Amino acid sequence: MRSAGILATAGLLAGALAHGSHDQKPMVPDDANWMTKHMAEEHHIASFDSSSFFTLHDFNGNGRWEPDELLRTYGLMDESNSDVPTSKRDEHERRLMGLLDKNSDGIVSRHEFMTFIANGGELPDLGTGPGHHGDDEYEYEIHHWEKYHDDDTKLEDLTHPEDIAHFRKHDQMEEAEERLAAMDRMPIVQENIPAKFRRSS
Repeated sequence: MRSAGILATAGLLAGALAHGSHDQKPMVPDDANWMTKHMAEEHHIASFDSSSFFTLHDFNGNGRWEPDELLRTYGLMDESNSDVPTSKRDEHERRLMGLLDKNSDGIVSRHEFMTFIANGGELPDLGTGPGHHGDDEYEYEIHHWEKYHDDDTKLEDLTHPEDIAHFRKHDQMEEAEERLAAMDRMPIVQENIPAKFRRSS
């Protein structure tokens, strides 16, 4: 039974991805709803149905949306929205769950979402942007690299502020890994010993 569910989910996701290409963002009208803009900007998908939208945003693949998955869909877990106060996040969560969680069990089932859409509902624009929810590499590629660079771009061409910030972050991560590796090689890490237990020389 479980393998049938996995196959069905994989089929729905393949259907969603088959409708669009990550080669270029589809053009959408200015008056398009938030879901359409989100799918175009974040996934480069122009045509989708409610089931494929649900599957694509069921980040843990358990067949339902928990509140944190809704917040992630809206980019509220992304650093670009780190300035959104907790009270505002909570307000957005209550609003979305109020729209979608019809049986008030704390989750949104596929059936609840598909019924909401079938009855003319659409996810609202919360004013939090297009909903960045990929990792740093994906977000950099889809929102910057594809817009300004291509496969022929040379290292010396990566001079935009976004390029510099992206690769600075890589450098910082590498430096942190090197520091950790150096500490792993030490028999005793002095910094890990509380000051009151250190030998004074």
